[in-house]
Amino acid sequence: MCGEGFFSSPFHQPHKVMLKHGQELEEEQEELAEHQPLEQEDLNFERWKRRPLPKRTLHQKIDDVKTYLWNAETNEFMGRSGKSWSLILLFYAALYLFLAAMFGGCMFCLMWSISPYHPTLNDRVMPPGMTMAPHLEGQDIAFNASDRKSWKKYARSMDEYLRPYNDGTQEKRNIRCTQDRYFMQDDLEESAERKACQFKRSWLGDCSGMQDPHYGYSQGRPCVLLRMNRILGYLPGQGKPVNVTCGVKKGPPEAVGELQFFPKSIFDLKYYPYYGKQRHVNYSSPVVAVRFAGVQYDTHIQVQCKLNGEGIINNSPTDRYQGSVTFSLEVGA
Repeated sequence: MCGEGFFSSPFHQPHKVMLKHGQELEEEQEELAEHQPLEQEDLNFERWKRRPLPKRTLHQKIDDVKTYLWNAETNEFMGRSGKSWSLILLFYAALYLFLAAMFGGCMFCLMWSISPYHPTLNDRVMPPGMTMAPHLEGQDIAFNASDRKSWKKYARSMDEYLRPYNDGTQEKRNIRCTQDRYFMQDDLEESAERKACQFKRSWLGDCSGMQDPHYGYSQGRPCVLLRMNRILGYLPGQGKPVNVTCGVKKGPPEAVGELQFFPKSIFDLKYYPYYGKQRHVNYSSPVVAVRFAGVQYDTHIQVQCKLNGEGIINNSPTDRYQGSVTFSLEVGA
């Protein structure tokens, strides 16, 4: 063992030295190369830039478009073969047919599950609201009795509103009904047409426009029409008629003067329940006309008319039309 180590060491030791010196020489050469200045050719960056492609002429561009639309060599249209286009069209046709069938199925299930004659849920529209006529430029009525132009628009609006209530139309379409009782027609088939009770225009007296075509506006005693909103199947008042009252909300209370109601200050029970426009084709909503017979001139007041009865809410802080209607009134001489 000692002999082998003794004879092998003289031959291997110089080889390690040579490797060490060779490595040192390479490192020195790399350091010298790093510190050497760059040649002028290396600093010429222009030759490293990408050479711009030659500009294509208009004729070449047109040829490219033609080749894209139809490649005669590969028989491809817009980059796709006939088989590829067939598969794409087949895929999208199947996709849209499936979507159309799914949509149609959903609509069929929806229409099958609901009735066209009455809503499934209607508790959110109860109790009823209230509307008025004339309804022009918001809820403001302001005019001068001596100025025809200032009140003519209100009279025209009243004419249009009351046209369906003409006596001849009501006698032709609707029937006479017993007062102070609901006109129930639930025993008929669901799709059967319901009869409607008459409400004649002549019943509104001085506010009908028949004796006075100006509805009192030319005399400074205007008329206002009030109507309770329709609610399908609703029985207002729980067996007792709902009445209407009007008063001053803002302004001097005495400025409103005398109030006259036509035909009465109530909504008669015979006009309820309402069965919807598909079954109650000729239904005419009852109207209460209010005539301000003694309103003070040149006084701006805010009038509020309310519904009063069992189950009626007329003081909602969030919905000013629920059970009441508010409008401003100013009459000038």
